[in-house]
Amino acid sequence: MKNVKVDVRGRILKLETGKIAKQADGAVVAQCGDSVVLATIVAEKKEKKGLDFFPLTIDYQEKAYAAGKIPGGFFKREGRPTEKEILTSRLVDRPIRPLLPKGFSSETQGIANVLSYGDENIADILGIISMSAAFTISDIPFNGPIGAVRIGRIAGSFVINPDMKEVEECDLNLIVAGTEDAIMMVEGESQEISEHDLLEALDVAHQEVKRICAAQKELQSIAGKEKRPVTTPVINEDLKNAVTAFSLEKIKAAITIPDKMRRQYVLDETLKEVVEKLNTDETDFTMDIATVFNDLEKNLVRGMIINENVRADGRRRDEIRKISAEVGILPRTHGSALFVRGETQCLAVVTLGTADDEQRIDSLDGESSKTFMLHYNFPPFSVGEVKRLGSPGRREIGHGMLAERAVKPIIPSKAEFPYTIRIVSDILESNGSSSMATVCGSSLALMDAGVPIKTHVAGIAMGLIKEDEKIIILTDILGLEDHLGDMDFKVTGTEKGITAFQLDTKISGISREIMEKAIEQARQGRLYILGKMNETINAPRENLAPFAPRIYTMQIKQDKIRDVIGTGGKVIRGIVEQTGVKIDIQDSGLINIASPDGESAQKAMEIINSITAEAELGKIYLGKVKKILDFGAFVEIFPGTEGLLHISQVSEQRIAKVTDEIQEGDEVLVKVLEIDRSGKIRLSRKEAMKERESKKRV
Repeated sequence: MKNVKVDVRGRILKLETGKIAKQADGAVVAQCGDSVVLATIVAEKKEKKGLDFFPLTIDYQEKAYAAGKIPGGFFKREGRPTEKEILTSRLVDRPIRPLLPKGFSSETQGIANVLSYGDENIADILGIISMSAAFTISDIPFNGPIGAVRIGRIAGSFVINPDMKEVEECDLNLIVAGTEDAIMMVEGESQEISEHDLLEALDVAHQEVKRICAAQKELQSIAGKEKRPVTTPVINEDLKNAVTAFSLEKIKAAITIPDKMRRQYVLDETLKEVVEKLNTDETDFTMDIATVFNDLEKNLVRGMIINENVRADGRRRDEIRKISAEVGILPRTHGSALFVRGETQCLAVVTLGTADDEQRIDSLDGESSKTFMLHYNFPPFSVGEVKRLGSPGRREIGHGMLAERAVKPIIPSKAEFPYTIRIVSDILESNGSSSMATVCGSSLALMDAGVPIKTHVAGIAMGLIKEDEKIIILTDILGLEDHLGDMDFKVTGTEKGITAFQLDTKISGISREIMEKAIEQARQGRLYILGKMNETINAPRENLAPFAPRIYTMQIKQDKIRDVIGTGGKVIRGIVEQTGVKIDIQDSGLINIASPDGESAQKAMEIINSITAEAELGKIYLGKVKKILDFGAFVEIFPGTEGLLHISQVSEQRIAKVTDEIQEGDEVLVKVLEIDRSGKIRLSRKEAMKERESKKRV
C-alpha cells in the first residue's frame, strides 16, 4: 500500500493505492475529511481497430450507504443514475479524454465510486482527482495528470473547496481542472461577476491544481506501472496522395458553402466518390480513405481561418450570425419564445406551477426541493438525422444544467414570485451553440410569461484555432468549428456580469493570455446579443398569461397555522373542497393560494381570515349568541372566537335576566372592552349601542 498527502486549504487530501481493487489496471482511493472516493480504470489488452472515436466510458456513482442511508423505492437499491451522477460523470470525463494519446484504441472504462460522503462538498472533486491518479499510475498511456478544485468567493475573498454551508454564501462557484501547465476544464456559475474577477479566480484555482498534480506524480514515482506502447496507425503514402489528388479541390470548394446541410451533402458525396474510385475488389481502404479525407478537411478549415481569416460561412472571426427572436408564439402556454441564431433554433416554453409542482430530490446531501427547472431536448431531426427517441442522454442533461445555472441568478425569489417555474428548450435546428440559444430563448420566454426578472441573460460559445504560435479566437462557433477546433468555451451573463461559464479543450490546456482574450471577445458578443433580445422584449409582461394559475399570498401568525390546518387536515381540506383552490402553508405562516380565478381565491382568503382573526380592543363586531347563562352570554364574534357579554353590559337599563333582551342564536352588536393576558375577551352590547347612536347623530 502506497500513499501521498497534500494540504489543500488546511485539509489533508490523501491518495492511496495498492490496498483494494488490485486487479484493475489502476485503482486509487482519494480521501479528504469524511469523503472517500475509489476510482478504478481498466483498458482491454487488445486494441479495437477501425474506430473513428476513442472508446472511453467514465461513470461516477454515489452509494447510498456512503451517507448512512437506505435507498427509497420498492427495490431498496440504487437504480438509474441520478442527474447529479450524470453531471459529475461528465465532469470527470471531459478533462481526461483529451489527454489520452492518439493511436491508443483499447476500450477503456473508468468508475468512480463514492464510498463515504461527508460535509466537505468534495466528492465530485475527488472523483476527478482519483480518476486522474488511477490513469497516472496505471499502464494506460496518459498525458496527465490533472488536478481539480472547487473555487468560491465569499465577501470578496476566494475560497478553495468551500464546504456545503460556505457554498450557500458564495457569489461564485466554479470547478476548475487542469494540468500543471494550463487549465483544461471549467464549469460553474456566479452572481453576475466581472470578467476580471473570473480570471483572478481561475489563477487562484490553478495554483492549487498544480500542487495536486505534483502529488499524483509523486504517487506515480512510488507505485506507477510502465506504460503500454502506443502504435500510431500508418497509412500508405500512395493512398494518401491519391485521396489528396482526387478530393483536395473539391473539399476546398465544399467547406466554403455557407449552408450546413448543403456543405455536408457535398462533402459526403465527395468521400463516397473517392471510396468508389480507390477501393478494389481485393482490398477495402474505406477506413484509411475516410481518415485521410477527414484530416484534409480539418487542415483546410483550420488553415483557411488561420491564414486567410475566413470562416466556413464567410464570417469574420468576431462576427455573430444573424439573430431573430419572437415571443408569445404559442396560444395556450404561459410563456414562449423562438430564438434563432444562424442555423440554430431554440423553442423555449415557460410553465408556471404551484408548490405541488416542485421537484423533490433525495440525494446524499439529504432531501431538498427545486422551484426552478430547465430541461433541454435535442431531437434527431434538428440535425437531419434518424435516431430512436429515448430518455435524455448525458449531453442533453449537461446542456440543460448549464442553461439552468445561467438563468438561475435572474429568477426572482419565492417570496417575490411564489411560483414553481419550468422551462423546456426544444432545439428545432442545430448548427452550434444550441445550449447558448437555450439561455437566450429561456430569458425571452420568462419575460413573455410575466415572470418579474430584472434583465435578460444571454450566452455565447467561443472557439479556438491554434497552430504553433498562431492563434485565432472565434465568436459564435459553428458545429464544424466546434468539431475541428481546439476549444469550446461558453459564457453567459447579463449586461452587469457573468452568470455561468463552461470551458472544454481538445488540446493540453489554455493559457492565461488566450483565456483573457476569449473572455473579452465573449463579453462584446454577449452585449451585442442582449441588445438584439431587448429589441424583441425588454421587460416582463404586466400580466400573466390567461391560462397561468394565479397565486395569492397572505401572512398569518405561526400559532394560527394549526387552526387553518385543523385536526388531521380537516379544516384545510374543507376550504379546498368549498373553493376549489390549492393551498400551501409554510412554517413561517406564509400562505400561497393558487386559483384559476380571483373570486375563488378571495373566498378562500376570507375563510382563512375568519379562522385566524383576532379580537381588537375597542372594535365593534356583529356577533352571534352561542350560550346564555345566569350571569351573561357567550357571543361568537367570528368563527372559533367567543367573548363574555356580562348581564350588566347587555342593556343600558338594569335587567333581571339575560333572556329579557337576547336569545340564543340572535345576532348582536358588541364592543370589545378588554382582552386579558390569557386571551379572554370581555364584551359590551351597551357600549356598542351607545357608539352606534352617537355616530347616527353626527
